[in-house]
Amino acid sequence: MIFWVALALLALWGGTALWVQHRAPGLALLLLAGGGVAALRLMALPAWPALAALALALLLWFFFALRPRLDRDWAPDVLRIVTGEAQGDLVTLHDIRAFHWTSETEAQQAWRSDSYDLRQITGADLFTSVWGNPKIAHLLLSFAFADGRHLVFSVEIRRERHEVFSSIGGFFRQFELALIAAPEEDLLRLRTTLRGEEVRRYPLTLSPVQLRKIFLSYLALGNRLARRARFYNTLTANCTTIVWQLIRVGAPEFGWHRSVLLSGLLPDWLHRIGLIEDPARRGHGVRITPLAQAAPDGVAYSRVIRPQ
Repeated sequence: MIFWVALALLALWGGTALWVQHRAPGLALLLLAGGGVAALRLMALPAWPALAALALALLLWFFFALRPRLDRDWAPDVLRIVTGEAQGDLVTLHDIRAFHWTSETEAQQAWRSDSYDLRQITGADLFTSVWGNPKIAHLLLSFAFADGRHLVFSVEIRRERHEVFSSIGGFFRQFELALIAAPEEDLLRLRTTLRGEEVRRYPLTLSPVQLRKIFLSYLALGNRLARRARFYNTLTANCTTIVWQLIRVGAPEFGWHRSVLLSGLLPDWLHRIGLIEDPARRGHGVRITPLAQAAPDGVAYSRVIRPQ
């Protein structure tokens, strides 16, 4: 019985991986090899060594033949990864995305460079964006500066032009990681106004020193990903786990919690440990989607989602 369960699990895992990677010849070979292993078992011949060899071959292919890359035909919105350099408190970022979205999938494309004085950081907001299960949310972190600018960082899947997001694909090395930096009019407006996602804002209580460290950690992440590609993983390397690692640079008290995996629960926990402002809200945040959708054209987006 154990043998058949092991063979079935291996076939399921290996078949899904080959299907996600569009390896039809490999899938056919797996079916043929799996059938051969099953035949050995039915004929009372040594089948465990054959099963172990098949498992080893699949693992070697998955962990050593599949490598993250920087040179794929990327979708336009993740074509570039933000990079930059810091000279003291002055940071210059390159490849900031500044798209004007005209639909959920189309935009007037623009990329730019800009400089930020880290001494002028006045605060930061955590945003959650939910499109289905309320326990699962995409996380974005927006830094506010004294001159009125807001810059959002978002860890995203780096998909190719023909690809769409798949949580299953995220387990099987279908996507690389990207770090996008953009004004709120790009990243947040896309989610609130065009996609109609449930987006909430949570002001953070982190100090200017902590926020400076977190900003620089995002910069370091962008530089690393631009130099060396890294796979996205639905559990271990996604928007929540990466944000958690980055925030811990500035706030070491941010320990492990199940909300790292169930990201929709994260604000409630952050509120309980004192990292989110306004106790009266109990970590529920401010729903900005209706504010953004009701705003007239021409009104500054960042002002609209922060009513006085």
